[in-house]
Amino acid sequence: MANTSDIKKGLCIRYNHDIFKIIEFLHVKPGKGPAFVRTKLKSVTTGKVIDNTFSAGHKIEDVRVETHKFQFLYAEGEDFHFMNTEDYNQITLQKSVLDAPDLMKEGEIVTVLINTEDASPLSVEMPSHVILEVTHTEPGVKAIPPPMQQNQRPLKPEHVLMFLCLSMKETKSK
Repeated sequence: MANTSDIKKGLCIRYNHDIFKIIEFLHVKPGKGPAFVRTKLKSVTTGKVIDNTFSAGHKIEDVRVETHKFQFLYAEGEDFHFMNTEDYNQITLQKSVLDAPDLMKEGEIVTVLINTEDASPLSVEMPSHVILEVTHTEPGVKAIPPPMQQNQRPLKPEHVLMFLCLSMKETKSK
């Protein structure tokens, strides 16, 4: 058990039957009344962000989590299979745990947050950007200048990207 003086950015705590990561915090000591700590908490399981205020000295239950690099192997229905890049153990995660499962490519490296108490995966942090291959694009219209044209490009993992026609020479999109 920890208290409010132990709060720091990145600390994971158990609050309202869920595990939250502290994104921001501010110790406030008003001129009148007791001190308190304002926090912004992000649920590691759902991604929901909430604001909460703890009174000074409030006991909080900290949770030890570890981050591991996993490689995405393949998807099978609602199940996504990953392999730990350090010890080659494989885990299966449900589609609901992933932020953007449709953008996952085989071989992609992701960061998985694991609760050390029960070794259960909590959430998956996707890469900040991915490189996808454009499979098809419609030609631009000559009467409309390229910056004003909008076009659709289907991408390799079954996604469609809306974009402004700036260049027709690119084959990959970020």
